Amino acid sequence: MLNLQQKQSLQQRLSPQQIQYVKLLQLPTLALEQRIKQEMEINPLLEEGEDVIEEAALDEQSEDDQFDDVLDPEDEHTEDEYDWEEFLDTEDDLYGYKAAVDHSAEEEERETPIVSVSSMIESLRDQLAFLDLDDQEELMAEQIIGSIDEDGYLRRSLESIVDDIAFNHGIMLSEADVEAVLQRIQRLEPVGVAARDLQECLLVQLDMLPEEVPGRDVAMDMLTRAYKAFTMKHYDQIMRRLGVDGQDLKDAFELVQRLDPKPGEGAFSASENYITPDFMVRVEEEAFIITLQSGNAPELRVSRHYQQMLEKVVADKKKGRSSYDNETQQFLKSKFESARWFITSINQRRQTMLAVMHAIVERQEDFFRLGEGHLKPMILKDIAEMINMDISTISRVVNGKYVQTEFGVYELKHFFSEGLTTDSGEEVSNKEVKALIERIISEENKKKPLSDQRIADMLDEKGFQIARRTVTKYREQQGIPVARLRKEIVLS
Repeated sequence: MLNLQQKQSLQQRLSPQQIQYVKLLQLPTLALEQRIKQEMEINPLLEEGEDVIEEAALDEQSEDDQFDDVLDPEDEHTEDEYDWEEFLDTEDDLYGYKAAVDHSAEEEERETPIVSVSSMIESLRDQLAFLDLDDQEELMAEQIIGSIDEDGYLRRSLESIVDDIAFNHGIMLSEADVEAVLQRIQRLEPVGVAARDLQECLLVQLDMLPEEVPGRDVAMDMLTRAYKAFTMKHYDQIMRRLGVDGQDLKDAFELVQRLDPKPGEGAFSASENYITPDFMVRVEEEAFIITLQSGNAPELRVSRHYQQMLEKVVADKKKGRSSYDNETQQFLKSKFESARWFITSINQRRQTMLAVMHAIVERQEDFFRLGEGHLKPMILKDIAEMINMDISTISRVVNGKYVQTEFGVYELKHFFSEGLTTDSGEEVSNKEVKALIERIISEENKKKPLSDQRIADMLDEKGFQIARRTVTKYREQQGIPVARLRKEIVLS
């Protein structure tokens, strides 16, 4: 049975300007630079340059006249109905209407060119020249290198690589052919790259070490014959299977621990090697100086050439004639609107980001003065209430943004954490509790590592009432293994 119902509800719809502002707000510095360049390419009314406003023009400007009456793109105006003079007569001289960016002397000193760094893929390709490969081997090497994941591992099957070569180049190869080339690539720098799993990665690195290195042979034997027992740290089982004593096993374990489990991780994209801070916070004479880094983002203004075209439209309208066809006039109108909205959005982004950063510094003043160990509990809602903004706006500002402080570079997310209350009633950040857990584990007896319950009991003795499952969660978030896997060989 169909039932028709009428319902009234309130819905908020974002305007195109608001959508553009939101998208710009969540961009970090480098992405913003690219976005500005992209907009300049598609909108000829935008140009790069410093603000140039004549004093006479400034004197004639009225504070009450804004861009409020500029054509709404959703309004249906005919050409005759449109008031071009009102469109052009705004408070801001179009030539000087620009996106403000910070270019302090300190920033200019920091903006030194970054030396171009080759990616790991390029580095591996350069090393192929030393392998004396024939054409088919070089083709296989290119396929292998191009298939390496970001963490340095090769997870594509050799069968898939063989199929790709056969399909794209018409060359029939065997998996054994690809395997032979893969083993040579795995011994390039960094050694162990393109391994298919951790076991192979560690074995390749051990194989490249000199035979006289203490623990090498036992380590290779252990990873080959007792790999599962090695991952579980079942020391007695390993010693029985390999027929070695505690010292030999200790040397082998210590050697393996010095190997790189992910050779090449983070280096397969040169841009991943750099973090560009979006803010800088420093203390001068007890006062905080907060700067929004503009990077290489250019100042923007509306082109003088197109302003003159708009002025000509107005002048011609007064004389009852038109020098441009309707399509040209519509183009000028739409591009002017787009340029104005874009510049306004950038300036609004700047004001919002600075407001959020000022609030974070105010809330975390002790941290920015004294460093780690002085972080207070703080959530997004706290900042939102301080500056009367929506939590979603604060989230967009915080996500993926970094700040340069006197104690290093931190992601803005670092300053947000839940609070815990001690027995004395003091509220502390859970980050301090995590640091305390890490310190307790670092000082434990490695022959008998502490269980999560024992750590919870020790925290309770220090005034932190935390459940065992919370200790487990914090430990896992820090990448610390369970007690059994923290156990080390301690010779008596």
